[in-house]
Amino acid sequence: MGEALFNNNSIIEWLQYFSQNTDVDLEHVKILDITKKNKNLIPACEVHKCVLVFTEAGFKDIFYRMYNAGLGECTVIYNEGSEPKGPIKMNRVSEMIDRGINASAGMLVLNPDARSAYKFGIDNSTLARGTVKYVGEEIRSVILSKMRIEEGKNICVISGESIVVESAILNGEGSIIAVEYNGNDRKALEENMELFGINNVTIIDHVDDDTMKGLPVPDVTMLVASASMEKEIETMLKLNPNMEFVIYTLDFVLAASLIDYCKKFCENEPDVIQIAVSRVNYRHNYEQQPAPWIITCKAGE
Repeated sequence: MGEALFNNNSIIEWLQYFSQNTDVDLEHVKILDITKKNKNLIPACEVHKCVLVFTEAGFKDIFYRMYNAGLGECTVIYNEGSEPKGPIKMNRVSEMIDRGINASAGMLVLNPDARSAYKFGIDNSTLARGTVKYVGEEIRSVILSKMRIEEGKNICVISGESIVVESAILNGEGSIIAVEYNGNDRKALEENMELFGINNVTIIDHVDDDTMKGLPVPDVTMLVASASMEKEIETMLKLNPNMEFVIYTLDFVLAASLIDYCKKFCENEPDVIQIAVSRVNYRHNYEQQPAPWIITCKAGE
């Protein structure tokens, strides 16, 4: 393994530099090294008022991406060069969209409007559409809750594009494996990854021993029930005999059969719920959304 570009000593030096040259309270600063794989800058800046970002030279459109994601009013505190010394500079992201990173260095990103917590249920209108018909945000919120997402948890999502996006944002320290069989769905997911500044997702086109080789072993797998579901579950159980599963289906008969199927490898009785969501339309009439069944279980003895 190669030596890290920013080690503990250099991080402390940058913290001291900003502490001595700014009046920013660093007590609650979020430290984010995006020179490492799978680190999401934009979601971190959206939910933290102060982020100490370490980046390498050559990131040409970093500020344009931040601006495009609605972070134009954030303040960037930085210096010239790659060492924590010299005069401090300060600009808004909106003033830096034509700039890139010309030296490996640290910078502070201040966002006074940062949310205090991650929000479940991204509005579908903000997602890149493509050919994908996304599950409603209320239902997605329940699915994400059932997945019990924690920082550093490895997740596999099969045929669930919007679940991938939100899982990646909620779990910036973990890895997300997205399985998308359809090329148009993969394209839509890639567009969303670009839109939301997501870097911790690996996309594969099917599930088997070869495609999963070398990828982080998932702790939880969320999947949409399909004809290939049993093969997908068998592959996941070989990787992790204690896998947690969250299964989505609109088919009541299939949901009932899944209960008996899951009992073969579950440590406890599977949990089965149905979610029903209605909305009032512009004519003040109720519109019933599809009411899926959600089956959750944990494998093991």
